[in-house]
Amino acid sequence: MADGPTGPVSGVRAHLTAPFEAGVVVRDLERMERFYREVLGCFEVHRSRVPASIAAAAGLGGELLVVWLQVPAGGRVKLILPQAGSAPCEPVVPLTARRGLSYLTFPVDDLGPVAAALAVGGARSLSDPVVVPARGRRISFWADPEGNVLELVDEREPGRPEA
Repeated sequence: MADGPTGPVSGVRAHLTAPFEAGVVVRDLERMERFYREVLGCFEVHRSRVPASIAAAAGLGGELLVVWLQVPAGGRVKLILPQAGSAPCEPVVPLTARRGLSYLTFPVDDLGPVAAALAVGGARSLSDPVVVPARGRRISFWADPEGNVLELVDEREPGRPEA
C-alpha cells in the first residue's frame, strides 16, 4: 500500500523486532563463509538445514542449508545453499541497469585496507577508480567471489589524513 501524508494508508506499520537480515544464495558455501568471515569480519551465529517441505511451502524451492553471519556493526547476512544447486550471479554494470536488490552496503572505518583485503579474498572491484570520493565520504563497489555486489562506505573525506 502507498503511504499517505501521515503514514501507511492501511493504518498499520511494521514494528521490526530485530536488525535487518539479507539472504544471499551461494554455490560454494565454504568459500563464501570464509570470505565474509575473513574479509568483512562477520561471524556465524546459526546454521540450519531447511527441509524441502518447509522451503517449498515458503516459496524457496527445495532443501536448503542456511548460515546466519552476524555483521559486527549490526544486521546479518544469510548465506543460502540450495541442495539442488544454483545459477551463478553475474553483476550488471551499471548496477542501475537492473531492477530489484542490487547490492549490500557495509559501512567501514577505513576503506583502504578493506579494499585491499577484498582483492586478496577473491573479490573484484567494480569501481573505477577503486575508491571514489562522494560528498564527504568514500565508496567502493565490489563483486564477491560469486558475483554478488557489495558497497563499502567510509566517512573519510578525500584529502583528509588517514587515522
